[in-house]
Amino acid sequence: MIPDKVYLFGDSVARGIILNEEGSYTPIKESFASLAAQRLGVRVINKARFGCTITKGLRILRNFVSGERSPQTGRNSDDGVAILEFGGNDCDFLWDQVAANPESPHLPLTPLNIFHKAYGEMIDGLRSKGLQVAIMSLPPLVADRYLAWITRKGLDREAILRWLGGAEKIFTWHEGYDKAVRQIAAQKRCLLLDIRKDFLTQRDYREFMCQDGIHPNRAGHRLIETSLEGYASS
Repeated sequence: MIPDKVYLFGDSVARGIILNEEGSYTPIKESFASLAAQRLGVRVINKARFGCTITKGLRILRNFVSGERSPQTGRNSDDGVAILEFGGNDCDFLWDQVAANPESPHLPLTPLNIFHKAYGEMIDGLRSKGLQVAIMSLPPLVADRYLAWITRKGLDREAILRWLGGAEKIFTWHEGYDKAVRQIAAQKRCLLLDIRKDFLTQRDYREFMCQDGIHPNRAGHRLIETSLEGYASS
């Protein structure tokens, strides 16, 4: 059954931010959330934010549920659904520090143990408000584009590669957070909205990603919207 309203928490992907042709980040009207809302006839309350990690998302959720616009659902649990989309920023590093000290250890913005804990707290908080919770998998990263993007302003590419052990490690590290999302969905018995597979089953998923290698482009948002429609109709 399609819910009356959907609360969306996440980062710039959920917010509908893309990298435009001028190399600037900009929101688009044809984001997957807007497209799905129109096609399915639901109201989307979009609380996603650019650069948001799961810990920031948890703070946004706590402020939201304690305010006047706290999620309210009726007796029917199909009245409200929350969709969570996190991980792309959590797995990122402070690349300037990595480039400056490639022989030193570096932690991601959100280590995996904290990622698991905060994600679980977010799910529990939403369920306490009577909402069903669904979790989105991560769209796949394009490693060479992302490496070019983070070094575009002069960071030492070779130092970063030396620390990584190869450009492909960017993909596998990012993939590790997608695996964590899947584990959380299984442990918490949440519906997994597996948009990642719909990218990876394309002839060339790179065609659906921006030049920064991390944000879906307009075609990518249409692909996500189609994926979500499939889950809504199943």
